Amino acid sequence: MSDHEGGASSFVINSSSSAAITERTSACSYYKHKHSNSQIANNNSNLNFQSSRALFGTSSSNDTTNKNKNNMSDEVAAAKAAAAEYKSSDADGAGPETAFDNILSGKWPSTKVYEDSTVLAFRDINPQAPTHIIVIPKRRDGLTKLSNAREDQEGILGHLLFVAQSVGRKECPEGFRVVVNDGEQGAQSVYHLHLHVLGGRQMGWPPG
Repeated sequence: MSDHEGGASSFVINSSSSAAITERTSACSYYKHKHSNSQIANNNSNLNFQSSRALFGTSSSNDTTNKNKNNMSDEVAAAKAAAAEYKSSDADGAGPETAFDNILSGKWPSTKVYEDSTVLAFRDINPQAPTHIIVIPKRRDGLTKLSNAREDQEGILGHLLFVAQSVGRKECPEGFRVVVNDGEQGAQSVYHLHLHVLGGRQMGWPPG
């Protein structure tokens, strides 16, 4: 599927494939990466929000290429670590506690874009596009990843996508992309289903 098929917006699901958005540099994986390396300070459980520099700065094309390669290498390592932690967690399939639990509980702040009784959308603290929003279900209920979705969860899956298009259409009227990373080879590093909404610039193809 090209960027131009099906209108201006692209829906990309990297389900157990190597074509993945570099999720470690996004907010969710940034939190996860910090947590996995025991770098979150225990001082009143406050998060150090010093984010890394965005990939889309004023560097040369060679510098940008090298940064992207390094970023992908880091992403693969983070995804493998997250997958190992997930596989070693409770056998009930609930998965380990994630950054989103802290955001949902209010322990960690977030910039909310949308909220209702079942879904929360917030801005990524280290965006990979001028607009980068994360959309999550408030109740994980086994939705650690898209491929774990049950038949009775069709409703929440549809609602997540509806919210994604709603915020995307509002903030990126010229088009946007929705991405879901699934599993280790899909470069998923937070095991709580989430959608990335990216826009505000021209997207390329393939995505990763």
